[in-house]
Amino acid sequence: MKMRMDPKRNSATHVNAYIRAKNPKLQPVATGLRALIKTVAPQVKEGVNPWGLPMFDSNGPFGYFMIGKSHVTFGLYEGTSLDDPERLLEGTGKNLRHVKLRSVEDLKRPGLRKLVKSAVRLNRENPPDTKVKQK
Repeated sequence: MKMRMDPKRNSATHVNAYIRAKNPKLQPVATGLRALIKTVAPQVKEGVNPWGLPMFDSNGPFGYFMIGKSHVTFGLYEGTSLDDPERLLEGTGKNLRHVKLRSVEDLKRPGLRKLVKSAVRLNRENPPDTKVKQK
């Protein structure tokens, strides 16, 4: 099943609301992740999936984030297809992999920007079946 963004909630306003409702200590990490992605790939759109998680879209959804108790999970839907020489990606799913971000300093980890660029490039070269519906 391909992940879809909820077309009724495809704005930064909904992402901001999600962040405000979560762990205050990790809000700067989530905000920093959003900024990093916008810097690396300015064309990326943000939205929220039907389960309320913020997602990133460029030629279709490529990633999401989730604020937990001790870290922000930055997931990449096609993580198994991405080159990860810094070994940042974790997980055992068929395609999905994630990076755990515990502090703003983690956003400076070597390889994180490359993962974002690779995920965007992969979506451009091989778009998933679903895309954010634009109004």
